[in-house]
Amino acid sequence: MNKFLISILSIFIFTSLTVDAAVYKGQSEYVKKCVKCHKAGQAFVATKKKREWSALMKDKGQKLAEIHLESDDKGVEESHEYFESKIYSKNSKHLKDFLFEYASDSGNVPACN
Repeated sequence: MNKFLISILSIFIFTSLTVDAAVYKGQSEYVKKCVKCHKAGQAFVATKKKREWSALMKDKGQKLAEIHLESDDKGVEESHEYFESKIYSKNSKHLKDFLFEYASDSGNVPACN
């Protein structure tokens, strides 16, 4: 009985940990895809509060994607492919967690990676 209970409990814990978004995955996504254009690096994340990031990341980050897709800024065309991809919609939950974790009103400072 104890082995059965332990195995069920460990399966539950493992699946609950893998389903949720992860800040470190969002940070990795940010470093790979965003730092090229946002030269301030991760300090750029702290330019907005959680409320502002929440509005931009609603509906799997659609508003953030729209801003990038509608922008006329030089070099933004490179980001169009990313924001139109399934990869962005899949990883947006991780990116959202990262943006929330290091927003200006969070009190947290990202490590240099």
